[in-house]
Amino acid sequence: MHLIIDGFGADPARLRDFAFIYRFLDTCPERIGMNKISCPHVIEYTQCAEEDWGLSGFVFIAESHISVHTYPARCYVNIDVFSCKPFDTGPVAREIEQEFALERAETWVVDRGAYRHHAAPTGVAQEAPA
Repeated sequence: MHLIIDGFGADPARLRDFAFIYRFLDTCPERIGMNKISCPHVIEYTQCAEEDWGLSGFVFIAESHISVHTYPARCYVNIDVFSCKPFDTGPVAREIEQEFALERAETWVVDRGAYRHHAAPTGVAQEAPA
């Protein structure tokens, strides 16, 4: 499953707060029933137009990853929760909306096939070639 959130009207102070983004990535996996397998990585990106600078963060989870990309000058954030393990996306999306103080969020849930244990469609390799 892939939960995709585009957050609008976010609190810009949170979006530029390195410690906030790190804490979010550090605690989110356990709160949503996932298993963190790395420390969060957060970097500041400034090599762009002034309104496009921000923080990007990533944490590996056993089930896949969680990522955040902030744009404080635009009060905008992108968040992805990608997991091969099914999870209840509604409560996770609402928690993220509250944590980032979003005025509005657009969310999508993309069903990714791995967790459903279906056979690959005909003509699709099951394993990478050696």
